[in-house]
Amino acid sequence: MVNGDVPDNDAAGGSAPGGGDDAAWLEIVARFETPGPEADDGAVPWPEREDLSGAVQVTQAGPETPASPDALPGDPATGTPALPGQPRNRTGAGSGPRDSVAPDDPADEHFVPPPPPPLPKLDPVTKLAWLALFGGPCYLLIATAVGWAVSGLAAFLAVAAFVGGFAVLVLRMDNGGPRDSGPDDGAVV
Repeated sequence: MVNGDVPDNDAAGGSAPGGGDDAAWLEIVARFETPGPEADDGAVPWPEREDLSGAVQVTQAGPETPASPDALPGDPATGTPALPGQPRNRTGAGSGPRDSVAPDDPADEHFVPPPPPPLPKLDPVTKLAWLALFGGPCYLLIATAVGWAVSGLAAFLAVAAFVGGFAVLVLRMDNGGPRDSGPDDGAVV
C-alpha cells in the first residue's frame, strides 16, 4: 500500500466475505502510530491541490455564459452589473462587505435615540403617597443601622405610612379602560 491506497479484497486476504476488510483494518491499525511522509527539511508536505497561496483564478461571464438568476450584483464571477454607487471589483479577488464603499460620515450610520418624553406631572397626594411608601421603611432602616432607639409609636407610624402610601397608590391607579362603556364591554385587547 502506497500513499494511502486501499487494498483490493483479493490482495488483502482473499475473496472470503469480510476477509479483505479485516486485513485492511489490521493494516490501518498497525500503521496508526507510524509517521507520515516528510520532506527533506522534516516538515510534512502540503498537498499541491490545497495550496492557495498563488493568485485565485476568477472568470467573468461573457456573452456566451449568461449570469445566473441568483447572482449577486457586482459579482465578477458571474458578470452581473454593479448597483449604482457600488464599485465593481475587477481585480479578480473576491468581493464582500469589506470591499464596499465607506460611508461619508461614520456618525450618520449610528442610531441616535430621540429625547425621552418628560415625566408626568404628579399631584400632591401622589407625591405624598410615594414619600410615605419609601419614607417609612427608610426611617426604620436608617434608625436600625445607626443604633437609635425606635419607640413603639415611631415604628407603628413608619409601618402605617408604608401601608397607607401603598394603598393610596393602588387605589389611584388608572386601569386605562373606557369609562363610558356599558356594564359588559367584553374582552379588551
